[in-house]
Amino acid sequence: MKVLIDADACPVLEIAVRECEQRGISLLLFCDTAHEIHFSSATTVTVSQGADSADFALVNRAEKGDLVVTQDYGLAAMCLSKGSFVLNQDGREYLDGNIDSLLNVRWEHKRQRMAGKHLRGPKKRTAAQDQRFSEAFCKLLDKLIQENH
Repeated sequence: MKVLIDADACPVLEIAVRECEQRGISLLLFCDTAHEIHFSSATTVTVSQGADSADFALVNRAEKGDLVVTQDYGLAAMCLSKGSFVLNQDGREYLDGNIDSLLNVRWEHKRQRMAGKHLRGPKKRTAAQDQRFSEAFCKLLDKLIQENH
């Protein structure tokens, strides 16, 4: 089991790195050449810039039982299909039972933007969001560690 993170603009890298390091879990961070991300206890996989290049590199390395962190619904869907567990940066777990509705919302928002509608962006990140991620991440990590031993 390993943890894979869609690291471009991921606000919870430090939390994930710390928790994986404490548990001795292999951690891979995926980013493109526009970002420089280095942690001594993680492997950074840097790919060339391009639409979804880091996403495709990540999904190609994801395996059944791995834990993936991403806010991208499309990437989450691909990782779920491989049997990976997937969390977003707020600690929400993507599941077979909720990914279709999330993908539909993404499509609807894209359709609205294409029609010229301006949608609000995300609110400023809070400490409560970091706490929710940390709790969900640790709980799922510990569950996966137990299942693999």
